[in-house]
Amino acid sequence: MSTPNFDSMSREKLRQYILENRNDKEAFEFYLDKFTNPDSPVYPAPQSLEDMSYLQKISKKSRGLISKILSDFFSHY
Repeated sequence: MSTPNFDSMSREKLRQYILENRNDKEAFEFYLDKFTNPDSPVYPAPQSLEDMSYLQKISKKSRGLISKILSDFFSHY
């Protein structure tokens, strides 16, 4: 079985392919790479307890965003 050309698929077709082929890690990683915002902030690893406090705040915000992304992805399933 040959690997489909993910680059030629629309977002919706790739999404549908992933839903039908849930074990295809390559397809899922391609989806994340292609449709993730490159301007998303990147946070450094915490170096102190103060950093950990800040990281917890960021984590709470991120969980909401991740939940929305997954909800949007699986909304038609």
